[in-house]
Amino acid sequence: MTTIETQATAGTVPSGKRFFTLAGRYGTVAAFLALILFNVVFTPNFLSLQTLNVNLTQVATIVIVAIGMTLVIATGGIDLSVGSLMAIGGALAPMIFMGTLFPVSSMPVAVALAFVLPVVATGLLGLFNGLLVTHFAIQPIIATLVLFIAGRGIAQVMTNGNLQVFRNEGFQFIALGRVAGIPAQVILMIAIAAIAWAAIRYTVFGRQVIAVGGNEKASRLTGIPVHRVKLLVYMISGALAGVAGLIVVARNSASDANLVGLGMELDAIAAVAVGGTLLTGGRANIVGTVIGALVIQLVRYTLLANGVPDAAALIVKAALILLAVFIQQRAGKS
Repeated sequence: MTTIETQATAGTVPSGKRFFTLAGRYGTVAAFLALILFNVVFTPNFLSLQTLNVNLTQVATIVIVAIGMTLVIATGGIDLSVGSLMAIGGALAPMIFMGTLFPVSSMPVAVALAFVLPVVATGLLGLFNGLLVTHFAIQPIIATLVLFIAGRGIAQVMTNGNLQVFRNEGFQFIALGRVAGIPAQVILMIAIAAIAWAAIRYTVFGRQVIAVGGNEKASRLTGIPVHRVKLLVYMISGALAGVAGLIVVARNSASDANLVGLGMELDAIAAVAVGGTLLTGGRANIVGTVIGALVIQLVRYTLLANGVPDAAALIVKAALILLAVFIQQRAGKS
């Protein structure tokens, strides 16, 4: 009888295997609770509504983008273009309600279009990414690198490289408004996360996403429209990046194509990896992604609140990704 058979017969699991399995399942929650405890003890004024508001509003865009990234990664892909698509969406919206794109006869209509058209545009650009991946069989990291590079250039050309400064209460409600005292962007974040969680858990589309990422060949043989599923997840990722771009420019009362969404790719991938979604595909942990984004935000807040330079947060994010991937690999070994 082999060692594995003996262990199976005895109903035991090696302690190392058990540790990494538990770490992969509960490590993100444990890290989140540990960060909260550390800040309660060492960070002044951590237990205040202002601190809660700051952290939730800053994490909202990361969560929204990371949810789209979760769907893409669940199919075995990756989307490096999300930051550039945020810049495009953030550049397009002010151009609409400020009348620089076309004449504005009704401000309410212009504001409504400023919410809709940028998201449609970034969704179509996400669809372009999907077409490169599916119909041209280009590796996702290369396919999305096209818009990672060109997308920000497109945003800069749209604005002639100029900073767009504006003040429009209707448009800025998405970032500065409140509903029952809760920031509108936080409500939007929760709604998007809830819809994504329900879609993965209860819909045919969700099961197809997991199946495609788990075994694409088997999925194709069982009749799952693999190309259509991949096109949809890249389109959703692009559209959610556009939503995040609207929130960023509305919060800042300005659109800067050079800075909007800069580095968001790292934050989104880190949130997904830390949240427990396998970077090789076949799993989509939406709740884990939300908690992973909160961990990343709390790490940054903790460092800044305790006098550590912001640049150190980049090193910590990279370390978190490496640790998460290491735990995933060890937990997956039998």
